[in-house]
Amino acid sequence: MNYILIGLKLIVGLSILNVWVINPKKATKWRGGNATNIVEEFHLYGLPTWFCFFVGFLKISLAVLLIASIWFPRVQEIASLGLAVLLLGSIIMHFRVKDALYKSYPAFIFMIMCLVIASSTHIYLTL
Repeated sequence: MNYILIGLKLIVGLSILNVWVINPKKATKWRGGNATNIVEEFHLYGLPTWFCFFVGFLKISLAVLLIASIWFPRVQEIASLGLAVLLLGSIIMHFRVKDALYKSYPAFIFMIMCLVIASSTHIYLTL
């Protein structure tokens, strides 16, 4: 089970970092509406630019913590639950602007992964 958790943490953490650090200005089929970058996407959702940067700070910080939890398991729960909440927000925003359902799939899948990681916290810390 430990290797599965490590894999989930790496998949979620690195994917979030990819979106927010490496490709924030890249247009993808997953972006809300016809947005070509993260800031445009937040504007489409009716959210201000400062909120985009705030959410980005939270997602990057929590993704780094999630990866760090491989070595420091005590931060696993806060990182995974924090990301799950933010990913739920992403899903809600996609529904709010009536995006095609497929656009919320990555957020949904990563949210489920985060919930699996969070649910294993107490088991993992007692081993």
